[in-house]
This record gives sequence, C-alpha cells and structure tokens, in this order.
Amino acid sequence: MTPVILIYDSDCGFCRWCLGKVLAWDRRRAVRPVALQTAEAERLLAGVPSDARMSSWHLVNRDGEVHSAGAGFPPLLRVLPVGGPFASFTARFPGATEKAYRMVSGNRGIFGRWVTDGAKRRADRRIAERARS
Repeated sequence: MTPVILIYDSDCGFCRWCLGKVLAWDRRRAVRPVALQTAEAERLLAGVPSDARMSSWHLVNRDGEVHSAGAGFPPLLRVLPVGGPFASFTARFPGATEKAYRMVSGNRGIFGRWVTDGAKRRADRRIAERARS
C-alpha cells in the first residue's frame, strides 16, 4: 500500500510542477498523487470542511489521517529519500512552515509565471505515470 496520498489542485500549473518535483524525488514510489477535483479526493477529505479543501494541498497517510498545508510537510518528507532532517526541521517549526507554505501558495500565480509550459508538460507526464501505478 502507498504510504501517503498527496492531494493537489490539478487546475494549478505551479501546483502540478511542484508535485512533479516531489514525484521525481520520490524514487521509492511512496507518494500517490490524487487530483483535488476527483471523487476519490472528496471521499478522502470527507472530514475536511469544503471551504478548506481548495485552500491547500493535503496529505493523507495510510491510517487516513489528513495533514493540510504546512502540516503536511513533516509526514511527506519522512517518506522521501533523505527527507528525515527536513521532516524534523518542519515538525520543529510548524508556525514557520505554515507561514512559508501560505506565502508560496498565496502567490502561486506569480511563481507559476516562472514555470515553463515544457516544465508543466513534464510534470503532467510524471503525475499521469505515477497515478496509473
């Protein structure tokens, strides 16, 4: 079973690019991407208020526990190769991690302008390939 499910906004090019980078890092295939706009995501996020669903990415562990926004970094980083020190750092400073997440996510339109169409296409291929497995 996949250790974690990462629920992302498939309508956001910057979000897809970021997810593509995570999946490239994830050589062990420990992360399965699920688009926020799917019935599976709706089922997995049943306990999350609908207005909060679109406000961030969400990580669902194998126990079904949901971690959203900055709180998702420690459990995500724990399953990535050499991610342990980063997981410890983000867990130790949850306020700073949340603020950094909100700063980036709140400006994803600006950051997204720097992501080329080719980079988005590569990310989309990586996401599609991982979602099939």
